[in-house]
Parts: sequence; C-alpha cells; structure tokens
Amino acid sequence: MHATLVSLWLPILLSTVAVFIVSSLIWTVIGWHNSDWKKLPDEEKAREVLRGTPHGQYSVPYARDGKAKQDPEWLEKVREGPAMMVTVWEGDPTKMGKQLVQWFIYILVITTLLAFVASKLVHLGSSYMIVFHHFLITGTLTYSGAHAMGAIWFGHSWTRTLKDIVDGIIYAAVTAGFFGWLWPSVPVSG
Repeated sequence: MHATLVSLWLPILLSTVAVFIVSSLIWTVIGWHNSDWKKLPDEEKAREVLRGTPHGQYSVPYARDGKAKQDPEWLEKVREGPAMMVTVWEGDPTKMGKQLVQWFIYILVITTLLAFVASKLVHLGSSYMIVFHHFLITGTLTYSGAHAMGAIWFGHSWTRTLKDIVDGIIYAAVTAGFFGWLWPSVPVSG
C-alpha cells in the first residue's frame, strides 16, 4: 500500500519551510557563496559604459546564431577577448521579496513532486532509512542535477558549481529527514 499525496501534506510543508530557512542561512549567515563573484578590474568604467542597459541577458561578443559564430570578425573578437555573459537585473537587487517568494514556491513545487514520486514507489510503513534514502537520492538529483551545466556551458567556476551541488545535497538531506520522520505508517485494520 502506498501513501497518498494528501497524506504527505505535513512533511511537504515542514520540509519546504526548513529548506527555505537552511538556504537562507547558507547564503546570508555562512556566506560561503560570497567568493563566487569577482570584481571587474575597472568596475566604475564598466558601470558607466553599461548604465542604461535594459534588464536581460547579454553575450559579448554577440552572435545571433551558429552561422554568425562562423564569421571571421566574430571569431577575432572572441580571440581578442573578453568573451562574457552578463545579466542585468531589473529594479533594485537588494529588495529580494519577489525572489524569496519565488524561491519558496519553487521549493514547495519541488518537494511536492518529490513526494508524488515517493507516494508511488515507497510503501506505507517503510522504515526511516528507506524513506530517507529515497528522498536523499531523488532530492539530490533534483536540487543538484543541473548545476554542472553552468560550468560546462556558461563558464561558471567549478568551485561555485561544487558549492551549488553541496547546497543541493543539504536541501535533499533536510527534505529526506522530514519525510523519513513523518512517513505514514500502515493503517491498522479494525
């Protein structure tokens, strides 16, 4: 017999809140991601040149498609450098209310999807360790699985990428702990 998604509402809610709190501590109190970014050599000049750029993602040098990337002029610009990807934020990045709400919703959706998968695969009354292992594995794949693409395709440092992967393992372990603790038992038949 398997759990229903409705029967998992408490671990879904508690682990969502716990992951939100743990991630906030990792990013604001521990601060181990502070070294993920570097200062430009002439930051003020760059700010002056880029001032007024609409929010969005940009690549320098820009090429619209694969054919444009074969143009000798574009190739020379890449060789000369710098080649980069830049994200320009919209609004005041110090006001994070919108991002925090989106992050909470994202965690809630991920946790609900993890619970749905577990409700189909993990039996009622399974031991803490069986439930924990299931959520640790699926949660790690979910929270950490795509981070290597940032290093492979977008130039993120492997140090940053490994920290993001460790974050994901921590989030998965927190989720696994709550589900292992609160996994429904087999109903007693009367």
